[in-house]
Amino acid sequence: MEKIPMTAAGYAALEAELKHLKSVERPAIIRAISEAREHGDLSENAEYHSAKEKQSFIEGRVKELEGVISLADVIDPAKLSGSIKFGATVTLVDENTDEEKTWQIVGEHEASIEKGLLNIKSPIARALIGKDEGDSVEVHTPGGDRSYEVLKIVYA
Repeated sequence: MEKIPMTAAGYAALEAELKHLKSVERPAIIRAISEAREHGDLSENAEYHSAKEKQSFIEGRVKELEGVISLADVIDPAKLSGSIKFGATVTLVDENTDEEKTWQIVGEHEASIEKGLLNIKSPIARALIGKDEGDSVEVHTPGGDRSYEVLKIVYA
């Protein structure tokens, strides 16, 4: 299996979610299933079917998280420098609108555009890899072509 790159923060978030699912959600759903069973006929018991469905989701997510965590390759961006690579926090300016954007390039399991965390496999991240401050980058995205200039690269 191929290792999955991620930051220490991303790894910690996945571990926290796994711990929460195992220590809080799993026991709660077991209690809910037990209570629903006490209500009698399971074939027409909506509470029971809902709880079983939620249990299935929780168990699937637990297995997924355990798999990702077992393959995690935690990379410390603070030990990196130079051109853009995994873990870099990059400030760009859109050459058409002069709008500045700052993203950190992270693994796909921790990516969140709303939080400024850009998936390493995204078109923008792939175009940025290997670039330096001052470079111009052409990005082909589903929303159309964009041009950015790299203003700043930080590894923290």
